[in-house]
Amino acid sequence: MNPFWSRIARELSPYVPGEQPRIANLVKLNTNESPFGPSPLALEAMRNAATDTLRLYPDPEATELREVLAAHHGVKPEQVFVGNGPDEVLAHAFVALLKQPKPLLFPDVTYSFYPVWAQLFGLACETVRLDDEMRVRVEDYRREAGSIVIANPNAPTGVALPRAEIARLLEDHPDIPVVIDEAYVDFGGESAVPLIADHPNLLVVQTMSKSRALAGLRVGYALGDMGLIGALRRVKDSFNSYPLGRLAQAGAVASVHDEAYFRESCARVVAGREAMTWELIRLGFIVLPSSANFVFARHPARGGAEFAGWLREHAVLVRHFNRPRTAPYLRISVGSEDDARRLIAAVLILGHE
Repeated sequence: MNPFWSRIARELSPYVPGEQPRIANLVKLNTNESPFGPSPLALEAMRNAATDTLRLYPDPEATELREVLAAHHGVKPEQVFVGNGPDEVLAHAFVALLKQPKPLLFPDVTYSFYPVWAQLFGLACETVRLDDEMRVRVEDYRREAGSIVIANPNAPTGVALPRAEIARLLEDHPDIPVVIDEAYVDFGGESAVPLIADHPNLLVVQTMSKSRALAGLRVGYALGDMGLIGALRRVKDSFNSYPLGRLAQAGAVASVHDEAYFRESCARVVAGREAMTWELIRLGFIVLPSSANFVFARHPARGGAEFAGWLREHAVLVRHFNRPRTAPYLRISVGSEDDARRLIAAVLILGHE
């Protein structure tokens, strides 16, 4: 360990991102990327924005993007915050809202960046166990807390809470900030955005990486009461006043305008998820009910690590989380029809050995 590292750097247990290998002809189903490209309008807008104006700083407020997102979600522009991917937006929320004297609560099986941010920013936190079917139980959060963050649909399980359950959670905790991380909501979840009007403590975080196929652009955003958005802006302007470049803002604005392409892409992913789920169940897998662009599945006779290693040998990359409750499972992204065929073919070969 380098002697110049700070104590914080020495003690951190960093988040491990999904592998991005450079292997030819690989079926890449490990990072929940869209199997389809971005909106053609978004690509055209970014090409048009690649001009001499790139010498100038972008709009630090991303005004046009916040306006189109506000119209899309039925809120005011002042209720929208944008950042360099949802991870930056969530990190700002940890500092601006979730760091409270009492502990932060989140599920024991969830997005693995949450405990990293808690450690980095010095938050006291406690995990709340998912039930035996890997579901969040709102009643389990009826305990003393300073703040709450829940991914809905959850990651890596894909299991979603109905909006009514989020409303019940907010009614139980009207006096603390609650963040709902909706990275996968466009694939079948019920968004909590309509609850913002009656709950000034609710912040909803979404992304353009998944359903809008803009993972390479890094655009995330939050929706909430103006008081919460003001706190995020204070943190942002103490960290990086220009989080989104000109190309990112242009592409994101055009993507929001192309509603038809967005709806069609989401529908194709959902259809692919249902087809892949049926095939895996037919082959003996137990698959959790998913409202995301991936499935969380286990085989009763094969371990998760064994299956992930086997698939990699056959040029199919999936995600395995080697922790006690998730070790039997594989998280498998929804890919193209050809990706699904190659996945099932590799599973069939293993089943015959």
